[in-house]
Amino acid sequence: MKYKVTLNGKTYEVEVTEDTAMLVDEYEAIAPASPAPAAPAAAPAPAPAAAPAPTANLAAGEAVVSPMPGNILRINCTQGAAVKQGDVLVVLEAMKMENEILAPRDGTVAQIAVTVGTSVDTGAPLVVLA
Repeated sequence: MKYKVTLNGKTYEVEVTEDTAMLVDEYEAIAPASPAPAAPAAAPAPAPAAAPAPTANLAAGEAVVSPMPGNILRINCTQGAAVKQGDVLVVLEAMKMENEILAPRDGTVAQIAVTVGTSVDTGAPLVVLA
């Protein structure tokens, strides 16, 4: 097979077989014709601001939020249930790893803000403790 390789402004034509490689020709590379000047690009529109996590419909209390983006695999608590510090409230799948979201303190589950299968962003409320 024949190949053309350009290196440091020189083009080398090389023929390669199963057991040998042989230089066939060597010559100065021809620079490609410069393209016509492009029209100036329009300034990109500014990106819209990220919407804050919805908090208007949350019950009063301390929201336990997602530490990273991911998908909700399991919810291990029910509304009105008493939980102790360290209890697993939610299992969040992120980067093919299951992450247990723990209760930060003793309390009662005032509200569950997500459902199984929901995708959440960092900082999204998962559970509200009263």
